[in-house]
Amino acid sequence: MKKISLITFMLFAVFAKAQEKPKQSYSFSLQQAIDHAIQNNYQAINAGRDIEIAKQKKWETTAMGLPQINGLISYQNNFKQQTSLIPAEIFGGTPGEFAEVTFGTKHNVNSSLTLSQLLFDGSYIVALQASKTYLEFYKNYKKKTDTDVREMIINSYGSVLLANENALILEKNKTILEKTVFETNEIYKNGFIEEENVEQLKITLTSVKSNLNYINRLKEISLKMLKINLGVNLEDDLIITDKLDNLAINNMDLALSATDFNVKNNINYAISNNFVDQRTLELKLQKSKALPTLSAAVNFGYNSFSDTFTFLNSDQRWFNYSNLGVNLNIPIFSSFARSAKTQQAKIELDKAKTLLTQAEEQLKLQYQNAKSDYEFSIEQYNSSKESLKLAERIEYKQQIKFREGLSSSFDFTEAQRQLYTSQQNFLQTMVDVINKKATLEKIISK
Repeated sequence: MKKISLITFMLFAVFAKAQEKPKQSYSFSLQQAIDHAIQNNYQAINAGRDIEIAKQKKWETTAMGLPQINGLISYQNNFKQQTSLIPAEIFGGTPGEFAEVTFGTKHNVNSSLTLSQLLFDGSYIVALQASKTYLEFYKNYKKKTDTDVREMIINSYGSVLLANENALILEKNKTILEKTVFETNEIYKNGFIEEENVEQLKITLTSVKSNLNYINRLKEISLKMLKINLGVNLEDDLIITDKLDNLAINNMDLALSATDFNVKNNINYAISNNFVDQRTLELKLQKSKALPTLSAAVNFGYNSFSDTFTFLNSDQRWFNYSNLGVNLNIPIFSSFARSAKTQQAKIELDKAKTLLTQAEEQLKLQYQNAKSDYEFSIEQYNSSKESLKLAERIEYKQQIKFREGLSSSFDFTEAQRQLYTSQQNFLQTMVDVINKKATLEKIISK
């Protein structure tokens, strides 16, 4: 019994393993990551599906004005027929008395085919125009999603690079600091310096190790976030091939900030304009409801009657009928309800136009801010680069003075902290250059 259970468990494990999605490996530059995300990011996928839904919605609206064919088959069983009273004298009875009679048969069957066609309806014409606007909105929304995904990938890709570079620098600092602590401890053992000098360095080393552990955890989290944004499984392998310093240098383009900003090229402006178009069509829709509607229908069918269910017999009689109908519906008076709805639609249109103006002004301000932030990020990069060089020279000089006994451990550790801060600032400015350029490009729709 145990043997059977073991075999069953092994078979189940093999089957479960076979059902698992195979692990994949990816290697992306920043541009490759952007291209992959636009196709595979979860938001981008659903935005594409929204376009397909809008296309189907457009056809659904179009089909409303095309010929419609409907079939009907009905069966009625009058198991208790209605009784009526008629004057008895019709059948030779006593005048003034009534006879009880039933009309019709117990079983009735009717089958028909109806062809209907909308000939004129003002609201249908408006609905066709609205379906095009509806589709245009979701196409613009897909573009907006793609730009958002692009910016998101640039930010998350940069976060991974920043974490990786931070880890490398902290690992290097830790190695150098461990060597310095060891050498300083040996000097202390020989009685040439005080124990406080060793302890001061150990405090700095502990801080560096703690930061390194944090950055290593952050590396894993940043990489997983990038995987989610790319639309790949968290278990898949991902390698990023671009280097932070190369990306920063390649993204320094002050000519970009000199580009003329046309607010109408911005996708958010286009979407706000879509809302104006929608509200315009809603106003037209309310006005169109004051127009008459005209439709026509052709019916063709058979019915049959019997006191017993004999409709499947070959000799059962069926009676044909057909008719043509035309309906003209003319709105005359609605107690000003249509007028109230039209006024509401007009107010909504005015609101949409106001929101469009607001969006235009906000985009102009966002452009100025993004332009300023991008230019400042380049200035900060150059400034922090020079500060890092100075911090490296100061730390090197303090290290020599400390080893020769010309400087205290406090001055040396302060120089180290200043160096570590300059290193972090320089890495951050590189990421800022990349991210701020992405923000500016998003606004000018480049």
